[in-house]
Formats: sequence, C-alpha cells, structure tokens
Amino acid sequence: MTTAHFVENASASNIADWLEERLSAALASTEGDVAITVPGGSTPFPIFEELSQRSLDFSRLVVWPGDDRLVPEDHAASNTGKIRALLEPVGARIVPLSEDAQPPHFAVSWLGMGADGHIASLFPNTDPDPHDPQAVRRLTPDPLPPEAPFDRITLTIPALLNSDALVFVIRGDDKRAVFDAALAGEHDLPIARLLGAASQPVTCFT
Repeated sequence: MTTAHFVENASASNIADWLEERLSAALASTEGDVAITVPGGSTPFPIFEELSQRSLDFSRLVVWPGDDRLVPEDHAASNTGKIRALLEPVGARIVPLSEDAQPPHFAVSWLGMGADGHIASLFPNTDPDPHDPQAVRRLTPDPLPPEAPFDRITLTIPALLNSDALVFVIRGDDKRAVFDAALAGEHDLPIARLLGAASQPVTCFT
C-alpha cells in the first residue's frame, strides 16, 4: 500500500503551480511530447484555466481525458469538449478516448474521486481489475449518476498507473474519509484498488 502527501486547503492556483512544476520538469527531460491524463467533472476546470496561463510549452503537451461520457464533444456533458475548449487554444493536443486507443506513459495521472470511491469511470459496480489487460474500457455505471446518466469510456487501472506520479484533488470531508480509508486498506472500492497497486508518488490536494 502506497502513502500520500497531502496539501490541505489548496487553491486552484496552488494546484496549477504544482502541475506547472511537474510538467516543466518532464518537458525539460525530453525533446519529445509529454502526456498527462486529467479528470472531468466541475473541479478541474478552474485549475485548467489557471494552468493555461502558465509559461509551459503547450505545443508538446498531450492531454488525455481519464474518462468521458459517451456523448458528442459539443454536448454539455462531454469532458473532452470542455478540456479542448480550454487547453487547445494555448497549443495542447487533446486525445479523445476510444476503445482501441493505446494510452502512452503519463508524466502525471491526475484523478478525482467520487464519494462512492470511483475513479475515472471505474465505478464500484464495474469491478475494476488492477491487472486489466485492456487500457481502455466502455462501461455503464450502476446506478447511473443523475447529473450525467450516460455510458462511459475510461482508462483502466493499469493505464492510469502507467505514470510517473498520481495526483488527486479531493474536496469535502466525506470524500477525504473514503480516500483515507483506501490508503489504510480498509475497503476494496476502486480508489483502494488503484492505491493498493500504486508504486509512484501520490499527492492529494484537499
């Protein structure tokens, strides 16, 4: 079981600072592209806005959504469309998920977590496997979240763990309790399966 470094009461600017530092180091270490996977939902977008104003070589940054709702990109529920709207204008390349995609090694896997312990679109009912032979799966949450009642496409645990670092943004005491219990090995929810298989540094902003 891995451990995590917590940064309490972090602002969007604080998190963007961390991402800028990590991505700058990754870009400096190679002449090629650098890949990152990012979450959807409402929490990341103020952070994307902050990050888009930083002095990164966005032309070499390849951004993969960790998951998405199976809707067109111009649909209000599309993670990819919203990520594209913020980061493509500054030069980043956005890669929509598809079932035959081959995700790269990520400099950072940035994740959120639901109160039910789901990560990306790996909900408890989908029984995610830390040794899944597939990198991408199409799944149906059960129950379907009422705010986004759509089938999903998602990176699997091995694809998310193919990274140099894991970072979470966890807002709220209820989610923090689920995350802490996962770190302690007190349940078998998707977040616990991911952390149990992780070997890279884990940072959690609250």
